[in-house]
Amino acid sequence: MLREFPETERIFTSVGVSNEGLIGQSSNNAVEFNVTLTSPKVRTRSTDEIGMLMKQKVSSIPGSKVRVNPIGIFGTANQTPIQIIVGGTNFQDVYASAKKLADIAKSTKGAEDVRLSVDEGKPESRIELDRDKVAAFGLTIGEIGNALQIALSGDNSAKFRDANAEYDMRIILDEYDRSQTEKLLRLPFVNGFGQQIELQQFATVVQSSGPTKLQRENRNTAITVFSQALGRPSGNIVADIQKGMEGQTLPDGVFISYLGDQKNMKESFVSLGLALGAAILFVYLIMVALYDSYVYPFVVLFSIPVAFVGALLAMALNMKALGIFPVLGIIMMIGLVAKNAILLVDRANQARKEGFSVLESLLDSGRTRLRPILMTTVAMILGMLPIAISKSSGAEWKTGLSWAIIGGLSSSLLLTLVLVPVIYYIVETFKDKRQLKKNLQRHAQEQVQKVQS
Repeated sequence: MLREFPETERIFTSVGVSNEGLIGQSSNNAVEFNVTLTSPKVRTRSTDEIGMLMKQKVSSIPGSKVRVNPIGIFGTANQTPIQIIVGGTNFQDVYASAKKLADIAKSTKGAEDVRLSVDEGKPESRIELDRDKVAAFGLTIGEIGNALQIALSGDNSAKFRDANAEYDMRIILDEYDRSQTEKLLRLPFVNGFGQQIELQQFATVVQSSGPTKLQRENRNTAITVFSQALGRPSGNIVADIQKGMEGQTLPDGVFISYLGDQKNMKESFVSLGLALGAAILFVYLIMVALYDSYVYPFVVLFSIPVAFVGALLAMALNMKALGIFPVLGIIMMIGLVAKNAILLVDRANQARKEGFSVLESLLDSGRTRLRPILMTTVAMILGMLPIAISKSSGAEWKTGLSWAIIGGLSSSLLLTLVLVPVIYYIVETFKDKRQLKKNLQRHAQEQVQKVQS
């Protein structure tokens, strides 16, 4: 089936083991297909689209449950980008709420392969202990649990040595005894007095149905809703799911927390936001030392907002989400766009010291600094273009960063040449008027002192 897709290059099959996450998991009823696709340059469909089509085809096999996970940078299957935990004290309330949330996720555009971490209704045998009888017989819950685990799941701690060879001994009840409730109830226990007591004397076995897996979150029963993101950023999908849940009433004690990309992005954006603020602060402090003034650095900083606008516009036009790499590109861009404004302001200050007026200084600055600004900015933009338009494997990680830099530099190139001179003119005019006012006041005071003398 998988070979029928023209994008399939090779397939590696693992039977009885899953490499999902950093640590593989063994399972005797699972098989994993690691499918390597052809280069993005020679195919028109994305990895996510092909994965969903493969899932639909393989799911046609009766009795099969199919999951599709992309391979991460560590070579293992990524966890799903959307993970929402529903927790509470009562399992039935938690399961009902998780089902409701999963239904909303399935109806959300871009959410694919929605599933729960727990399935309800698996048949099980539950052993209910009479704690008073357990205490009366001189047994403990730990001893009973350990003995039942060995009887039902087995224990490999015993060894058999024969000459130079050593063999593991697995101690476990045979399959017939494990499957018969009557046999299990006659399982013997020995208390501290050497008395032999059967399980049926202090416990009963109840046939019921229960969840396939027990999951805990902050000491509460929990169920995780997993979903892949296809065609839309995971943050937008989660936002739509949150809107859908706003009109729903959750039972008392039930809570919802968002993990996956939503949590990672939130934590990363906090750190990157601090880095962004630190970058702007360092640029300002360096310029304060350069100009020996607290005013001119503010003129230079006005070039940064217009660069932000260009970066966001370029990402929107190229349908790139604001993620970690684009934010890193914006941080890199701050120093580059500030350089253009520094060239203008520095030359204008030199012209002012030579005796030119504010307007003449700005015209000279724009005329003499246009070429170096164009050369450095255009060179940087052309250098980033191959990365921005790359279609190679893993290019989606880098294109957002490139477009953020290209958009920021482009808007900075066009708008800084207008905005920075305007702000500089306003600041210098204000300073000249203030200086003129001080001179007039000082002259008036000198005249008053002459009249009084």
